[in-house]
Amino acid sequence: MSTDPLPPEETAPPETARARPLVRRLVEPFERFLALDAAGGILLLAATAIALGWANSPWRASYQAFWHAPVGLVVAGADFARPLHFWINDGLMTVFFFAIGLEVRRELHDGDLRDRRRAALPLWGALGGMLLPAAIFTASNLGRPTAGGWGIPIATDIAFSLGLLTLLGRRVPPPLRVFLLALAVIDDIGAILVIALFYSDGLAPAGLAIAALGVAGILALQRLAVRDAAVYLVPGLVIWAGLLVSGVHPTLAGVLIGLLTPPRADAPDLPSPVQRLLAGLHRWVAHLIMPAFAFANAGVALDGAAPGGAGLPVFLGVVLGLVVGKPVGIVGAAWLVHRLGWAELPRGTSWPALAVIGMVAGVGFTMSLFIAQLALAGALLDTAKLAVLIASATSAGLALAVGRVLTRPG
Repeated sequence: MSTDPLPPEETAPPETARARPLVRRLVEPFERFLALDAAGGILLLAATAIALGWANSPWRASYQAFWHAPVGLVVAGADFARPLHFWINDGLMTVFFFAIGLEVRRELHDGDLRDRRRAALPLWGALGGMLLPAAIFTASNLGRPTAGGWGIPIATDIAFSLGLLTLLGRRVPPPLRVFLLALAVIDDIGAILVIALFYSDGLAPAGLAIAALGVAGILALQRLAVRDAAVYLVPGLVIWAGLLVSGVHPTLAGVLIGLLTPPRADAPDLPSPVQRLLAGLHRWVAHLIMPAFAFANAGVALDGAAPGGAGLPVFLGVVLGLVVGKPVGIVGAAWLVHRLGWAELPRGTSWPALAVIGMVAGVGFTMSLFIAQLALAGALLDTAKLAVLIASATSAGLALAVGRVLTRPG
């Protein structure tokens, strides 16, 4: 007689066996949705809509109270409690920046940023797409205290922009998807540098020394060939705490750790640490962290925003910077370097298609909201957030409409 255990289906009670197909039918649609490239963008949109609705409802006070509720630890009499908003913007977003750091590391090692010729077009396009929006905002706010918000319209939201390309389907050839990804990665590098150089407080050397110890810890673990990613959490937290103490925005710890991650695999048939971590983080970032950030930051009280009066220069600077400055800056810079012979258009693409990519890049959202939090406060911050939402929605609508007219299915 066989002593092998019966399969779970045969040992389970009949009612459990009958319940499994029902549970599977309920779960499968959700799993299929999360597998879509556009799922992250859809969740971002839903989180934004809920936050806006809550912040403008009769229960608006509870929205602010919820995000300002203190959350933290008390250890040996030391109290480290911060608002929930802090843990989203300075904690969870560190993981988002870690994913960006990993993406940059991969692109520099074996992606489009490795080859100088292939990187030229997205590099110059990204620079044009950052400089012109910054110039438009500065011109709109020249001589005003709000001029420091010039960094708000410089960045592109990777999740939303790639989701928009998915909606355009075969009208966007694969080389343009690669171009947009490279452009967005370079864009984010620029935004990270802007945050580090212009939107961080005065530096405290003691904090930088603590962060340096964390970096040394990561390098030592790599030297010892430690493969367990969980072990690296300790020096990673040391870097985060050091930057927090130093005055540099602590989310930049994520970028630093991502750039320190090895891009080479231990064996030819194994994924590299960068590839493995990106694969594991993708859904968490797209489906949880970015929607959580939108939920915490997109709740603009419309009666608190001031798109007129003192807030008008901020509103115009952000909207014109993203809607006009982004596509004109990207296409203009790309055309110039192409004309000079420094770069070539991706194979199978055209200038109208590149113009659509420029419009897609006008969806600033996550990084724009993030920089707005650092640059402005009060009613002006609400105005900037409202402008980011309007500009991103306008850019998305223009990209979809123009993309269907100027491009043809492949």
